[in-house]
Amino acid sequence: MPDKSNLSRIESFSDGVFAIALTLLVIDLKEPPLRDNHSVAEVWFSLKNLGPAFFAFLLSFGIILISWVNHHSVLMLVDKTSPKFVYANGLLLLTIVFMPFPTAFLAEYIWTDLAAPAVVLYSFVNLMQSVAWTIMMRSAVYPVPLCKNEHSKSVLKETYRISFYAIFVYAGCTVVAFWFPQVIAMIITFIWIMWLFWGLHFKESQPRKINVKM
Repeated sequence: MPDKSNLSRIESFSDGVFAIALTLLVIDLKEPPLRDNHSVAEVWFSLKNLGPAFFAFLLSFGIILISWVNHHSVLMLVDKTSPKFVYANGLLLLTIVFMPFPTAFLAEYIWTDLAAPAVVLYSFVNLMQSVAWTIMMRSAVYPVPLCKNEHSKSVLKETYRISFYAIFVYAGCTVVAFWFPQVIAMIITFIWIMWLFWGLHFKESQPRKINVKM
């Protein structure tokens, strides 16, 4: 049965998970030890070696931030919950907190001959996140709609449809990544840029409340 009382708890818990995931990203950034550097040139060289770590930080931060914005937008469309919706939300959060590992793996190996395993894992985690989004969107609409109104229902159905198609895209990327890892890494990065613009359009497409002053 739908439950209106737990929605605020789900949103608070989810925001906390997103915040922790974003905060912990910086832990992997370690300053060059003083004992290992004896000149300015060596310090600059040490910073250069931290390039993959900085790239992984920025990539993970961008992915988690985009996911949080879209997650927040989805929760604005529902006004009640169900056990299926709660567990689907938990599955999505699992993919969020795990994302920093494949992005760090990707950043370290992407421009080497050993890039394939890193990109395959990165693609697979994105695939799992797409599956989680699809399950969450479906649980918000079927079998009992959790939506605020008909407009919200139509938006969630459209989101469900897009997420469902994304599963096949990421599955294809995971397979092709065995042979063309760098190309797939760039394609998935482009897909995340698309998710960013979709999130902006998603927010703009919400019906605006008109305040009438008497």
